[in-house]
Amino acid sequence: MEVLIELAITISKNILYFNYKRFLYNFVFVGNLKETIQLGSDFARGLNPKSVILLQGPIGAGKTSFVQGIALGLSISEDITSPTFALSHHYNSGTIPLIHMDLYRLENSLMAKEFFISEEEEAIQNEAIMVIEWPELIKPCLNNFWKIEISYATNFGRNYKIWDPKNLLTFE
Repeated sequence: MEVLIELAITISKNILYFNYKRFLYNFVFVGNLKETIQLGSDFARGLNPKSVILLQGPIGAGKTSFVQGIALGLSISEDITSPTFALSHHYNSGTIPLIHMDLYRLENSLMAKEFFISEEEEAIQNEAIMVIEWPELIKPCLNNFWKIEISYATNFGRNYKIWDPKNLLTFE
């Protein structure tokens, strides 16, 4: 049996987008911080209130930088910083509110789930977008979410694998 795979490669603002039809994710390569922020900004245009985005990747991969791009795309005026010690930051100045969580310091799934549920209630009430760094402890309690895996590329830059909750994501 032969499986046909359609591959579309586009370059937009120096960011290389690969769209694989028949795969469950899109692959994107970014070469630097500016491109990471641009990718986040472009990505934000496809988000709706109450969207949930799970960001996975090693320390220093650019998760918070990607969130800075999302904030830019949502016209958020506050400075976006890592919520590693605060656990979450709330930004309400944009077109859609943003809740940025970081679960890195939480040690067990019960604590993570309780914290997530309290933040989720606020997100639903305010119709906010939730972005969650280090989501491994809460993933089992979620049904509908964007999943983004960031990894270091071979010589420079970052690779992004982006899973759309409806598998409809395309970059044009």
